[in-house]
Parts: sequence; structure tokens; C-alpha cells
Amino acid sequence: MAFRGRRPEHGGPPELFYDKNEARKYVRNSRMIDVQTKMAGRALELLYLPEDRPCYLLDIGCGSGLSGDYLSDEGHYWVGIDISPAMLDAALDRDTEGDLLLGDMGQGLPFKPGTFDGCISISAVQWLCNANKKSDIPAKRLYCFFSSLYSVLVRGSRAVLQLYPENSEQLELITTQATKAGFTGGVVVDYPNSAKAKKFYLCLFSGPSTFVPKGLNGNLGEEAARESTFTNERVPYRIARRGVVRKSREWVLEKKERRRRQGKEVRPDTQYTGRKRKPRF
Repeated sequence: MAFRGRRPEHGGPPELFYDKNEARKYVRNSRMIDVQTKMAGRALELLYLPEDRPCYLLDIGCGSGLSGDYLSDEGHYWVGIDISPAMLDAALDRDTEGDLLLGDMGQGLPFKPGTFDGCISISAVQWLCNANKKSDIPAKRLYCFFSSLYSVLVRGSRAVLQLYPENSEQLELITTQATKAGFTGGVVVDYPNSAKAKKFYLCLFSGPSTFVPKGLNGNLGEEAARESTFTNERVPYRIARRGVVRKSREWVLEKKERRRRQGKEVRPDTQYTGRKRKPRF
């Protein structure tokens, strides 16, 4: 998402950049929907949530609700916060299942302590590193955000924030303020040798420090070379996930593969994997 050859955050505050025209892209641009959905899936994977129950999650910079749709599809409940009225309008128009809130994360998160079991954020945190007015001090806004995030999370839970740091200094500024607020953790980098597919995930722990997951470093194949396509129709979320239907064999195999990448014990795949059982009476 370039802004006349520059980074989007250099073009002004997010509530102005993400106007109705920009919001429309998150409804009709199939590649953008696909990328956002995959990043949400990876963030959820890195949260390491328990398998036996749905969780109550926070989506920061929720935009048009694409990442929230993924959370819903995985059986979780969520609340989204975003600074752009146009993006939230797009989310409402798409009938997303989560609750939506208009707010500036740099001013803190307005929730009670220990409200959420986890948090994800896609392409939002780097916006706090830019001062759009004289009163904006990036370090203070970052600390206000991270300290409030630390408060609203259940102790021992995680936050996974996908971001696009402009340089190493900006990444250090972000991680320093997160540590100052009480978090432990680290940065997971997927596909570090790819200019286009490289992704940064800041994995934060609100309890005792634990291991930081390894980044992905496999072959991207043709998937990374997909070009952007536009349509006059809204792209249904399930089509964006290439028709993967919940509880189908493909869905089950995807979930099992995610658990294997997390290092968890998973039963081997068989011809009966994902097969619907007949009801018993």
C-alpha cells in the first residue's frame, strides 16, 4: 500500500489516509484481502491459544474487519478498535461478528484490566512512530499504548503485532517502549530473505518470559507472485480463503499443520482425517 511512492504513514494521520476510497480496497481488492487474512492467520498461530475453548481477543487497527473475520471463523470472540471511521463503516457494511470501537490506540485502550485472552494487530503499530502534530511524541504514545495493552490482557497471555518498521531504529523504539511497559518477548521474522514476503511479528508476553517462536523460511512458490486484482463486487471472506470451509478435511489438515509448526503433538493424518461421523442415537 504505497502512498505516492512513500510509506502510508508519511502521507498524514491514519484517519485521513484510510478514507472511503482506501477502505473500498479492503472490500474489493482480492490480493489485499488474501494478504491481510494470511497475516491474521499467522498472528493467531503465534498466540498459541488453547484448543479446547474459544477466547476473547482484541484486534487493534481492525480496519474493515478482515482479521476479525478470521478470528470468528476460528471460533473466537473479538473486539476491534480503529481510528478510521471509514474503515469501521466498511466493517459494519460487511456485517462482521465482532464489536467495533472508534479510538486512537496512542491514547491508550479503554478496557478494564484483564479483559482479553490475547491480542493481534495487523499493520498498525508503526503509525505511532510518526508525529502528525506538535503534541505527538512517538515514545510517549507508544508507551501509553503498550502500558494500557499490558493492563487489558489476562496475565500470562500474549499479543502478536504484525508491523512494518521503517528501519532498525524504529523497531528498537517500539520494542524498548514495550519492554518498559512490562512485556517480554521478541520479534519473529518470516521469510527474512524475501524483499516482498518478509514480515515482522512482535510477540509480546504479559507473564513470565517464554520461548520466542521461529520465523518461517520456506519456499513461497507462485503464491508470492500473485498480482492485485480488482472487482466491482465485494469478495466474500470464504473465497478469500480459497473456499476453505470450517470443519472440512482441508480445514482440519490446515489446523493440524499449524499445530505441528507450533511444536505440539498432533495425531498423524489418515484417510479418516476430517471425515464426518454419523450421528449416534
